Amino acid sequence: MSKAIVDEGFLERTFHLREKGTNVRTEIMAGITTFMTMAYIIFVNPSICSETGMPFAAVMYATIASSVLATVLMAFLANYPFALAPGMGLNAYFTYSVVLGMGMPWQTALGAVFISGVVFLVLSVSRVREEIVNAVPGTLKSAIGAGIGLFIAFIGLKGSGIMVSDPATYVAIGKLTEPNTVVTIIGLVITSILLVRGVRGAILYGILISTAVAIPFGVTTFPKGIVQWPSLSAWEPILFKLDIGGALRWGIFDVIFAFLFVDMFDTVGTLIGVSTRGGFLDEKGHLPRADRALLSDSIGTIAGAMFGTPTVTTYVESAAGVAAGGRTGLTALTTAVCFALAAFFLPIVSIVPEAATAPALILVGVMMMGAITRIDWNDFSEAIPALLTLAGMPFTFSIANGIAFGFISYSVIKLLSGKGKEVHWVIHVLALLFVLRFIYLA
Repeated sequence: MSKAIVDEGFLERTFHLREKGTNVRTEIMAGITTFMTMAYIIFVNPSICSETGMPFAAVMYATIASSVLATVLMAFLANYPFALAPGMGLNAYFTYSVVLGMGMPWQTALGAVFISGVVFLVLSVSRVREEIVNAVPGTLKSAIGAGIGLFIAFIGLKGSGIMVSDPATYVAIGKLTEPNTVVTIIGLVITSILLVRGVRGAILYGILISTAVAIPFGVTTFPKGIVQWPSLSAWEPILFKLDIGGALRWGIFDVIFAFLFVDMFDTVGTLIGVSTRGGFLDEKGHLPRADRALLSDSIGTIAGAMFGTPTVTTYVESAAGVAAGGRTGLTALTTAVCFALAAFFLPIVSIVPEAATAPALILVGVMMMGAITRIDWNDFSEAIPALLTLAGMPFTFSIANGIAFGFISYSVIKLLSGKGKEVHWVIHVLALLFVLRFIYLA
């Protein structure tokens, strides 16, 4: 079957590839790129959640299943190249604060995640979340996009060892002769050259080449096998074991609210930031089909709780696929297929080291920083909130915190300078909620 026939067939009718200025090859390459940058979640999420007593293998299969379902929904419901998976940060809150900190059984904690997912769903169906996405002013949209770029680059620099923590200065340069760091630097140079030369699939090729380079440096090893058949019996201990009634009896409003609040604004921030980079916003700065994208996220969280994993959210690593040319749900569908195949090829997936994906994250950060050119830096009522948003994400290691800094400062500065009516009322309400959140959490 020729490429033209494929384009005219199911994929073209479903994803409108020509209308979006893309093709099957580009979308598939972009989807694989997204998967490669976020495949770590298959192993990291079980590593964190297993400290609650949940079996590692069971959480691993729950992670894959929830990622596949939610990302397929994104592909077909919203036709956007966004991938979803259990959220980092939220899984840490689930494990260390709720289960280990409060002494809550993991079954009950999953019940709380399920309830928060139902609330997400109600807010999505009622278009409240879409209203939030569309109410964000252009300045903050640009700042969120660039801030996520900085955040992604920071993650890459941190994961590679180029940047390390320091008790005196908070951050410092790492030991550049460490094998992990050397591999990242080599990968960064190679991927940069491929990008500059306009090679299609440059980011994906960079990850694959970096993985190959990592083997002789001892950062990773050859796979011990190729195929590993999934075990449904290994998943059974946590599948559908959530305790919704227990969560309600605990009266854990604060836990449910935390899951709801962080996921909502991490997702909103990711959608805005990646959409700004991909050119998905319309002439009014609104995201078409935002309600469908948010619905996919909500259903993913509900299903994830039933499968046995904490909150599912839209991944900022989707920016890597968008940077590689992904423009439609075919990119998301490809990522979902990769997650599904990973259940059979775990030995191969597991050899891709963080040092190989770090260059991709750093360079995606470069691409997303272009959004700052759309900010009016001469208008301090716009520039100050923009800077606080930009700085808040990497320096607090949280997309939600960066958005909070931006919303609060934007609302306060506009109100006190007599420009309050220029701001959508939703922003003022959310600014107040963010203030209450900081007070409450403190």
